[in-house]
Amino acid sequence: MVYPAHMGTEQANTRDRLITSAARLFRQKGYHGTGLAEILAESHAPKGSLYHHFPAGKSDLALVAADWVSQGMLEIIDASFADAADFAEGATTFCHKLAKLFDLNDSWQSCPISTILFDGPDNGAFRTHANTILTNWIKRTSLHARELGLEKADADAAAELLLITIQGAWTLARARASSEVIRRIPRHLYG
Repeated sequence: MVYPAHMGTEQANTRDRLITSAARLFRQKGYHGTGLAEILAESHAPKGSLYHHFPAGKSDLALVAADWVSQGMLEIIDASFADAADFAEGATTFCHKLAKLFDLNDSWQSCPISTILFDGPDNGAFRTHANTILTNWIKRTSLHARELGLEKADADAAAELLLITIQGAWTLARARASSEVIRRIPRHLYG
């Protein structure tokens, strides 16, 4: 499993193991395709610990797992733009990092937020949470665009276009079983 920098590979506590196991299983199988027994087995956690840490059970765990994944994505965005000379260079690095994740293993071949929150219960809380997470990714990308010299309106538009394109490219990459679609995004957007 790939651990974002905010959670090391050291022996995690029970709550962290539940979160990381749920995030991986939700990415692979979707919310409805993942059972609580499977999460407990993967995380080596006793059943009572799930409800101790997540009183509403699977739905609480899904929201926290989505936040954990989102924090990892924010770290990838930051790392991608950290040394970039301009927005196009940072976006290119970002796309290449995402393509590497796609190639890493089956658990990254779908958008982690989509499989956790859009496959989850058909309720407003999950949709609102997904919107918040995706909006935060756009805001973070826009912040980097402004730091690289774009005006706010242009930065917001460039960030939103990049994230919209990545979401579509991820779906096409999954259908084609090829990360090349993600790697080609910068060429299509920036020439």
